[in-house]
Amino acid sequence: MAAMLARATGTYNRYAYQFANFPDYPKLSVWPDGYYVTYNMFTPAGSFLNAQVCAMDRSKMLTGATATQQCYNTSSSYGGLLASDLDGATAPPTGEPATLMGLGTTNTSLAYWKFHVDWATPANSTFTGPTALTVASYTTACGTSGTCVPQGGTTQQLDSLSDRLMFRLAYRNYGDHESFVVNHSVTAGSSVGARWYEFRLSGGNPTVYQQGPRLRCSSMWST
Repeated sequence: MAAMLARATGTYNRYAYQFANFPDYPKLSVWPDGYYVTYNMFTPAGSFLNAQVCAMDRSKMLTGATATQQCYNTSSSYGGLLASDLDGATAPPTGEPATLMGLGTTNTSLAYWKFHVDWATPANSTFTGPTALTVASYTTACGTSGTCVPQGGTTQQLDSLSDRLMFRLAYRNYGDHESFVVNHSVTAGSSVGARWYEFRLSGGNPTVYQQGPRLRCSSMWST
């Protein structure tokens, strides 16, 4: 127990990057070639622009060296992207690009992108997509506002954040297959539920392996 409560000691390095617009809703993930962070970008006046993903030079950061980042934008049709986040002791195959996912532009689709970062020659980095990924039909929770989840003991309602995937896009390499899992808020009967997915890579592209709804009985909602 004492070891679990011990504070981390040693030298830390802090990094800061500047943006021309406001980077909202950051979500961080770990991939072998970098730390990835996704944002919803807004103008200083508060207008939504697009989703943005940035890869930060993980190997340089781990040594405290000067570290650059490389960023790409989507169109304004997408927001709330998540980057693949490594779980487990087995890394993805060498050179495998990070996968990013978001809700699609229809209620029967998600969308995905691939981000390959080249730190030695940034001009060789690529960000490809969106590619539509067909899934079972869904209705986003709470209609257009997203706010309808009762908060126990109050008259307040919580935001379902149904316009985006819920953090994280977890990745695991099982040796015989590579798997991603993720979920998002949907209408489930007269209540709110979570649509979950497992995707597996086939020819380097994610495909639906299984999916399903799960009703939330609690009045609290996790983001």
